[in-house]
Amino acid sequence: MALKEFEFGFGHGIQKVSLPEEHILDVLEGNPTPACDVKEATLECMRHPIGSKSLQEIVSKGDKVCIVCADVTRIWNHSDQFVIHVVNELNLAGVPDEDICILFAQGTHREQTPEEDIMVVGEELTKRVKLYQHHCMNKDELVHVGDTSRGTPVWINKHAVEADKVIVIDGITTHLFAGYGGGRKLILPGVAGDDTIQINHCHALGEKFGSGINPKTRSTLLTDNPVSDDMQEASDMIKPCFLVHSIINSEGKICAMVGGDPYKAWLEGTKIVYRIQKVPFKAKCDVAFACAGGYPKDVSLYQGCKCYDPSDVVTKEGGIIIAIMEASDIYEPPAYMGSFKYDTEEEMEKALRHHFTIPFFVAFNLFCMTHKYHIILVTKPENFEAIKKTNQTPVATVEEAWQLAQKILKDQGKDDYTITIMPHCAAIVPYLKD
Repeated sequence: MALKEFEFGFGHGIQKVSLPEEHILDVLEGNPTPACDVKEATLECMRHPIGSKSLQEIVSKGDKVCIVCADVTRIWNHSDQFVIHVVNELNLAGVPDEDICILFAQGTHREQTPEEDIMVVGEELTKRVKLYQHHCMNKDELVHVGDTSRGTPVWINKHAVEADKVIVIDGITTHLFAGYGGGRKLILPGVAGDDTIQINHCHALGEKFGSGINPKTRSTLLTDNPVSDDMQEASDMIKPCFLVHSIINSEGKICAMVGGDPYKAWLEGTKIVYRIQKVPFKAKCDVAFACAGGYPKDVSLYQGCKCYDPSDVVTKEGGIIIAIMEASDIYEPPAYMGSFKYDTEEEMEKALRHHFTIPFFVAFNLFCMTHKYHIILVTKPENFEAIKKTNQTPVATVEEAWQLAQKILKDQGKDDYTITIMPHCAAIVPYLKD
């Protein structure tokens, strides 16, 4: 039996496992796309934007500019490499540093540390411009700007509301229930109040109890997606003047930048992402190796949950998913891990409908999957007790997970099993070939 070694990112390191080559069905990676010159691409997207005048034509001397920037949980977007060029471009347009602020789009996430601020925007900007953390629970920081057509009351951070011009900064990738991240998400949930966020995200559930997750609110779906549409309405109330977003290749490097109209440029970016991440698979497998991709994508179970969506697509019902994430910050956010306290999907859905939160919903999505597949999670040993509450089986190494998977396969009487490898789950959108 010929063995082939595979490597998976795990925190700042790697884990390895040797697998029988004749059982490998697919190795799914994003389509090869070369990295770009980040400064050159950023200047190009600001000076020759999509659906918009150039940034220098949109802003002018005297404007107070608020840059709404994705937080430290999104540093895979490498914003520290390009926000500096946005600020410098504003300077060229006549807007000095003292008239620019950066508001971190934390949504419901915790406040960043000074070290994390540097990770997001680079050390130079932390000394040049004002930085503000967003606190979704602090009503003194929020302004009511209207209600969406779906009845969502839109409360937004005052720094964004009171600015003359708002620019949104992030990267674009697929999103579990908003279709794609970035764009309108920088406003809602990024700098929105907690009530606004929770009401918006309730649309991710089906209309009736027992219907579970709304099928219109899944990864890559934008048409008639009520979560995304509601977000866009909220963003339109703030009227961001410009967007600068990165697009990341399968190696985790910036391969393109899009800039311009906050909707049109973002939408074009989603199409680029889809072309890069769309990968065919031959058939559903018995065992899927699903890696978040290492730090920062596996910093917590909550962030690493992007392992599960592609796995759901490529794995046979009743099959085995080996998820791989270090989860060094396992209890962040606390509301996520605290959601795993129900015995049945029905109990959990009932509680979720009574009090919807984003972490609760993401936990519900995983809990449903654990009743559909055998999920083995490779993580740090200190996480084991917490992971057991999620209905997953924790192990410390990929090799140990593979040994356990082989035992399950033997118990199932499967000798002709198939294996699919996904080293960077967050960077792919699998579709069934033909």
